Amino acid sequence: MPNISLESLSDVKYPVVNIPAGEVELRDDRIKRTWTVKVNAFLLAQVPVTRELYGAIMRIEAGAAEELETSHVPIVNVSWHDAIRFCNMLSQHEGLQQCYSISDDGVSVSCNWEADGYRLPTEAEWQYACKAGTSGYRYGELDEIAWYQDNANGMSHLVGQKLPNAWGLYDMLGNVWEWCWDIYDADVYGTYRIFRGGSWAEEARGCGSTCRRRSHPTFRIEDLGIRIARS
Repeated sequence: MPNISLESLSDVKYPVVNIPAGEVELRDDRIKRTWTVKVNAFLLAQVPVTRELYGAIMRIEAGAAEELETSHVPIVNVSWHDAIRFCNMLSQHEGLQQCYSISDDGVSVSCNWEADGYRLPTEAEWQYACKAGTSGYRYGELDEIAWYQDNANGMSHLVGQKLPNAWGLYDMLGNVWEWCWDIYDADVYGTYRIFRGGSWAEEARGCGSTCRRRSHPTFRIEDLGIRIARS
């Protein structure tokens, strides 16, 4: 996979893949509903956002135990709101138009889908990119493509160490869950947002392209991170 160097961030964009237009069928097993979504062509990062990238953009100091060789593990313990702010700051760093408008109290967020800056993928974009033209629950054998409960030794791992999917995307399943833009079900769960992909702490059954989870946008946990997209 390509080198992800902070020193060259201004010259070489965070590595992204061109995802072609298409459509994807989503499903909600809770209410036994399926629906089809058309997906426009977009860009999606090859790997989850790393501690190195997040720390540099957000101007935070790495923890005392942070070592150079672990800086390319995914950032975790970030809320959905943290992810939104990170996307805007990364866009600003690279001279791109910010996608998100955030209210003064930080609660209300709207997205300009025409902006060229970084954003979270929609749920439909995420699942479509994860499947990469395949039809099964996973795009390969789980142990070959993902870090999960049975092989992760209770921790996250360097990004890009497992096999990618057919479109060159790494860690779409396992390693860390990834926030998406979408609200899960406003009538039942209010502002809860969706995250996808499974994690190092997840059982095998939770690491699949159609597995959906949700939580409050302020929620933070040690196996939930982000992956960035661009329109």
